[in-house]
Amino acid sequence: MRFEHADDPVHGDARSCDAIETVIVPRARDIGSFEVRRALPSARKQMVGPFIFFDQMGPAEFLLGAGMDVRPHPHIGLATVTYLFDGEIMHRDSLGTELPIRPGALNLMTAGRGITHSERTSADLRTTGSKLFGIQSWVALAERDEEGDPGFVHYAADALPILEGEGKSVRLIAGAALGARSPVRTSTETIYADAILEAGAVVPFDADWEERAIYTVSGDVEIAGDRFGPGRLLVFRPGDRIAVRAATPARFMMLGGEPMDGPRYIWWNFVSSRRERIEEAKNDWREGRFAGVPGETEFIPLPGR
Repeated sequence: MRFEHADDPVHGDARSCDAIETVIVPRARDIGSFEVRRALPSARKQMVGPFIFFDQMGPAEFLLGAGMDVRPHPHIGLATVTYLFDGEIMHRDSLGTELPIRPGALNLMTAGRGITHSERTSADLRTTGSKLFGIQSWVALAERDEEGDPGFVHYAADALPILEGEGKSVRLIAGAALGARSPVRTSTETIYADAILEAGAVVPFDADWEERAIYTVSGDVEIAGDRFGPGRLLVFRPGDRIAVRAATPARFMMLGGEPMDGPRYIWWNFVSSRRERIEEAKNDWREGRFAGVPGETEFIPLPGR
């Protein structure tokens, strides 16, 4: 697919200025085998549209025999969205799914009332060494879907539309933008895209969604004359005209959607519109009432807090 010409916001236009509500610098966390940078939730912003958790994984390089090992753990009330720039992750879950994800593809796991999964580097890759770089996000489910059936859908890279032209390539992961729509089904209206720009190229970010942000992965971008480097979550004000220009070759994620249908509580791996449901999930994991992951004998205990 290709871009259609449109009247983009003009750099320096007063309607395009002062569009950034907040800039979030992710905090680094060591999860044992490598480092992640967490942008959401933060003290300044819990959610952007349905996105309630946003982690940059890596970039990491694993030596021979090493790799990613996230033991089986539970989720409720959310969907995990895994998207890679480099490397591979083997996903296993309590539905019996066993499938690798590779760059450009999408793993969408819907927890609903409860699911358990693990994420590891495969045995084959441990014999050669490997890399890992990508984004894992959680999107909160609409209240009507929180107690639905768990599910897993894999979308191959060639299933997701790519819009190219004028120095930019945008893979549309979810939602509609720039004249195209992704086949990915979401619980609420969501926009999620991977944008790669040559220096000087511009991508408009329409005001169709009340809540919008970009996460800068690499390179520098300019918005209304302000310049931002990699590893920043830039949250925009509703309704403003946005144009993102690559000051250098750059890559960023576009994310957002409609506001959620009420507040969400988050504790460990659990998200819910009801506090008491979080407590139920804690007890269910503690007492072994979540389904297990076939072939896995390890698990992550409930945190002692």
